[in-house]
Amino acid sequence: MTNNTLLSLDLPGIRKLKSGKVREVFDLDDHLLFVATDRISAFDVIMPNGIPRKGEVLTQISYFWFAQTESFQPNHLMSRPGDGLPPNLQPFAETLGRRSMIVKKAKPLAIECVVRGYLAGSGWKEYRERQSVCGIKLPSGLKDSSELPEPLFTPATKAESGHDENIPFDEAAGMVGQDIAQRARAASMKLYHFARDYARKRGIIIADTKFEFGLLEGELILIDEVLTPDSSRFWPADQYEPGKSQPSFDKQFVRDYLETLDWNKTPPGPILPAEVVAKTTAKYLEAYERLTGKKL
Repeated sequence: MTNNTLLSLDLPGIRKLKSGKVREVFDLDDHLLFVATDRISAFDVIMPNGIPRKGEVLTQISYFWFAQTESFQPNHLMSRPGDGLPPNLQPFAETLGRRSMIVKKAKPLAIECVVRGYLAGSGWKEYRERQSVCGIKLPSGLKDSSELPEPLFTPATKAESGHDENIPFDEAAGMVGQDIAQRARAASMKLYHFARDYARKRGIIIADTKFEFGLLEGELILIDEVLTPDSSRFWPADQYEPGKSQPSFDKQFVRDYLETLDWNKTPPGPILPAEVVAKTTAKYLEAYERLTGKKL
């Protein structure tokens, strides 16, 4: 950890299972320990310096949404904010702080469950070319960032590196089974509608988001992170204006800065200047504060 920024983590005596773009995953025998670092990636490249407090924000926003939705959607949480750590993790309490959660072991689905409520990103690109999103035909006359007539469920494959690939629902059903695919679609749509309406009252538009589900003893449960600025497009509602790209609460400052550089978007990534880092930290914290009504 440097300057309050956690970029990587090893816990002596605790086996690390995986180191992803953001999360470190450790084996606790019956359960898993998820730790969100402050790493940030853009264009699928992890930057050499991170965003202070980003891991805290991702973890605490996920805790918030898990609590909001657990009445209708089971999830993988074993710990709650403020719970004490088990004895073998006590020596690392200062590091783990507000950036970790203990979760059940589930078998993750082989698909990502994406819900799009607005036309943005790859969806906008496809619409301009074919008037569809993930093969689903849409009305003519929509603009960049237009709200869709109805939210769309657009599953994707999981890429260990590079971009996830959008796939038709039938292909997703072929990968995970028709029943599971239908259950995942229904759960994703219910979660998105709930979160969209909740966030809108707090000045945030959730343009799209990605859910992860797993199976535990036949039950479909919500896993990983949920409705964070890393897994969703959050737009400030008071600045929303269709017909152009929107300001957002995530990596916008990082992406905008990188687009000004003579960089070919392959590793290694350039060091982010202090101003870009500070603005990005501020946006993540603002997203948390708007959603929860609390300061972190």
